[in-house]
Amino acid sequence: MKCSAFVFLSVLPLMVQSVSADETADTTTVTLQGLELNIPAAWQKVDHPSRMRLGTFQIPPVEGDEQPAELAVYSFPGGGGSVDANIRRWIGQFDARGRTSKVTQGRAGDHEYVVVDVSGTWQQPIGPPIRRQTRPVPNSRMLAVILMHNTGVFYLKLTGPAATVSAQADALRASFGGNAEQETERPD
Repeated sequence: MKCSAFVFLSVLPLMVQSVSADETADTTTVTLQGLELNIPAAWQKVDHPSRMRLGTFQIPPVEGDEQPAELAVYSFPGGGGSVDANIRRWIGQFDARGRTSKVTQGRAGDHEYVVVDVSGTWQQPIGPPIRRQTRPVPNSRMLAVILMHNTGVFYLKLTGPAATVSAQADALRASFGGNAEQETERPD
């Protein structure tokens, strides 16, 4: 996505969204702009660091990790760029040296989705996106999902320490009805 489009999207007014919580023992159902997610109860909803986000959740670190992981949920009026452009951008957020990546696709009910799984040294954004400042965070992992939903296109981006993100991979997919075992590799 070009910087000018990114700047344009960042100044759009905050979209009105419905956020409801229906708590069960293991998950909380959260509705964000028509997208229903079944979030594990341990994932804590936190304030949005960006007006572009519909929801932000902090995931506790697993034993051995010092930092939590974060799930950010986005949807952009008019779209957020092509699937291929988002795949390239997300993979490009990790240093090429030592990076591994895999792209799969699947269905969650009537909805198609793509998962970008990247590990290595993440160039974590710091500060406002327009400044394009990052800091290297080794031993990181990102699971980024593009979900083509009947209410819009949603982007779910789980980032953090590799072990913590790995431990939550199935829960992320389950949150929107996905299943890694039913996914296929996406052709280039």
